[in-house]
Amino acid sequence: MSQPQDAHDAQDTVEYIPFEEFRNGLPHGRFRVIVNPTLAAPFVAHRTHATQLALALIGPGIAAALVGHPWIGGLLVAAGILLRRAVKTQAPRILLHLATRVPSVYAQATEQGVMEVLRA
Repeated sequence: MSQPQDAHDAQDTVEYIPFEEFRNGLPHGRFRVIVNPTLAAPFVAHRTHATQLALALIGPGIAAALVGHPWIGGLLVAAGILLRRAVKTQAPRILLHLATRVPSVYAQATEQGVMEVLRA
């Protein structure tokens, strides 16, 4: 027997928790946070401008290597690549850190489905 449509819709919606309540209650274990790792990496890269910063390191690194400074150029290129990888692998942690400090990050992450906050 199938459920009525209204009951099914009620199960699919998640209660919105205001930022201040989230920020104050999270350290006390009042909330359970679920981060979608697939969506978190591009979201965090966008919010932190990690791609632009990596390109700002890689571009001059390539130029330095081409004009005769291979060690400096190699270090800049490596720093740019490592920055992007670090953001990608640590995206859920970075997102949680940003979401507890910046209300707009919390609002966007919860609205876009990157992060789900449930009462514990």
